[in-house]
Amino acid sequence: MRRGRGHGGGGVAASLAALLCCGCVMALAAAQGPRLPSAYKTLSGDAPRVVAKGGFSGVFPDSSSDAYSFALIASVPDTTLWCDVQMTKDGVGVCLRDINMQNCTNAAQVYSARKRTYEIDGVRKNGWFALDFTMAELQSVILTQAIWSRTDKFDFAGYPILSVTDLWHLPSVVKQPSVWLNVQHAIFYKEHGLNMRNYILSIQKRVHVDYISSPELGFLRNISGTVRRKTKLVFSFLDKDLLDQSTNQTYGLLLSNLTFIKSIASGIMVPKSYIWPVTKDNYLQTSTSIVTEAHKAGLEIYASDFANDRIIPYNYSYDPLAEYLNFVSDGGFSVDGVLSEHPITASEAIGCFTNLNSSSKTDHGEPLVISHNGASGDYPDCTDLAYHSAINDGADVIDCPVQVTSDGVLMCMSSINLLDTTNVQRTTFSTRASTISEIQATPGIFTFNLTWGDINSSTLKPKISSPVSEYYLVRNPRYTNHGKFLKLSDFLAIGMDKDLSGVMIIIENAAFVAKSLGIDIVDAVNDALSAAGYDNQTTKEVLIQSKDSAVLVKLKQQKTKCKLVYTLPLGIGDASTSSLEAMKKFADAVVVDRTSVFTLSSDFVIRQNSIVKDLQSTGLAVYAQVFRNEFVSQPLDFFGDATVEINYYVQSFNLSGIITDFPKTVRRYKKNTCTVLGKDMPNYMQAVQVGSLDQLLQTFKAQPPSLPPMPILNASSVEEPPLPPAASRNTPGAPSTSPGTPGAPPSDGHKSIL
Repeated sequence: MRRGRGHGGGGVAASLAALLCCGCVMALAAAQGPRLPSAYKTLSGDAPRVVAKGGFSGVFPDSSSDAYSFALIASVPDTTLWCDVQMTKDGVGVCLRDINMQNCTNAAQVYSARKRTYEIDGVRKNGWFALDFTMAELQSVILTQAIWSRTDKFDFAGYPILSVTDLWHLPSVVKQPSVWLNVQHAIFYKEHGLNMRNYILSIQKRVHVDYISSPELGFLRNISGTVRRKTKLVFSFLDKDLLDQSTNQTYGLLLSNLTFIKSIASGIMVPKSYIWPVTKDNYLQTSTSIVTEAHKAGLEIYASDFANDRIIPYNYSYDPLAEYLNFVSDGGFSVDGVLSEHPITASEAIGCFTNLNSSSKTDHGEPLVISHNGASGDYPDCTDLAYHSAINDGADVIDCPVQVTSDGVLMCMSSINLLDTTNVQRTTFSTRASTISEIQATPGIFTFNLTWGDINSSTLKPKISSPVSEYYLVRNPRYTNHGKFLKLSDFLAIGMDKDLSGVMIIIENAAFVAKSLGIDIVDAVNDALSAAGYDNQTTKEVLIQSKDSAVLVKLKQQKTKCKLVYTLPLGIGDASTSSLEAMKKFADAVVVDRTSVFTLSSDFVIRQNSIVKDLQSTGLAVYAQVFRNEFVSQPLDFFGDATVEINYYVQSFNLSGIITDFPKTVRRYKKNTCTVLGKDMPNYMQAVQVGSLDQLLQTFKAQPPSLPPMPILNASSVEEPPLPPAASRNTPGAPSTSPGTPGAPPSDGHKSIL
């Protein structure tokens, strides 16, 4: 789905401690805790606990020293470290994600002849198992990333397998960490002469264990009277149809007897689907009453299976922070803790977003929340649904990319090519395909090939955008073809009527429209704004954006009252003095694509470019685009968390606006309770140090390839000839044979492909 993997290799044994201590990965504050709401709906009323599964295993190999160290530094101060306990032949407990080492270590390469087959919980498994090796033998084995869609770069760090007691002696630990031991297979180990109960009891004489969990209720019962009083026992539920081998009862049946479980354990852990069931097409159902029932029985309840780089229910719009909030602050309940592979996101949710101001009044201060084709992350681009959703989600500015129909109607459509944004290929209009070299080299069916009546007919339907569909990530499939297209006049009426700071009109292909369609689109947009009443008001700002400087120059010459916004070319890392001077002559603000802000290699940031600060130094306002929630759209430095990325841009660049497919995510960020705390802001809400993961990889000699600096923008790329005058065109609907006129036979530049 994402990053390709290489072989799990050896490499330089390394620790993150030095980088962490000097603040290279996360700019650290003192160890402040989260700013807590007045009361949580947990059993105790305390904040839900963040439990780091194998440490920060969403980035580093599960249960590695750096995974644990980073979890302690990048999350809430009392984050609990989770260790899945396995046992070696000589009775040493080790932390390993899976009982089968095949997919989480390089054991298969080191000990190729020692593959074994065991029956575990009634299932035969082939692979490499800790109980076949002594602890000394496992020193030759290193940990690797167990999730194959994640980067394999840290496999080359040479992380050794840790014993359970190593958790209390991590290099970066300044105080004794909270530790959670999960014992998954006590029965299996006992069948092979290894006693997990005796091992746990032996180490508690030397170290303090805060939590012990197991899906085998019999194991918890056997140790319940012997562990320290402050150690909490937690019964872990697996799939409801599976059997707990120690009681010979299904987990579904055990769920109905929480009073019995309370006689043994102080808490339960359940997969998150136990709390919020999901339909077959990946939408949330109504929440169950299990949290309330557990609390009524006196049990704490923890939810598992949280990770930022998985497909979560579509209701969350690919936003992992939104999912956490549904477990810790919404629905009238809160779980007592979450088991996460990305504990920074759980920390943000619990510490900064559970007590937001619910006022319906939108604060239109900077950075402005600017929609990208409306709320296109949830609904088809530029439809009524997308725009109304953007407004409801807290957008300050909604946008309309203006296109022209064959009968001269201005409308909002994210692409001039209907193949990109509609189902036109499956309609009778598919015969109107042509190649127009001035627009694109490949064939298309363009808005000016159809009348407004054609576009607004029941035949043509919008199509939701899927900018990362190559990773099989689709958006809100129940609404794939829902919504209505809007004329520019309809869009402007919405903008005037709603609580917005303004509207953004995007003009592209102006020269082509003038020459081939006979429409001066700049004048047409001005007329539409005047007709909608924008000339006679002062509360709504109008921004006009274009990548064609000639459009903005013309508006400047007309002494427009609109704010002029220039869209930079993609992939520009720096701007020359001459280009900055040229832009200042016609633009008030500039849109920079995120691909220009950083130089990336294998999804790692290897350097931050100077383009944003260059632009701001001239007094130009800077808007960055396009922010998306999908984890594959962000560099690895932001941990698959859109909020971490937004936080970095806001704190590092003081942006004037953020252009996003998901206005709700940016609006929620602006309401968080932590970034206003100054020196008391918790570490997990400070801007990450981009490029530090690449620095760490350099110590392993496993860094991604270095890349040369990105191109510099020059004045010659900015300055354009004036727009041509609009060619004469016939009255809409009248027959015409003039080359290039809508409805006419194609000219040389409009060669039909059919």
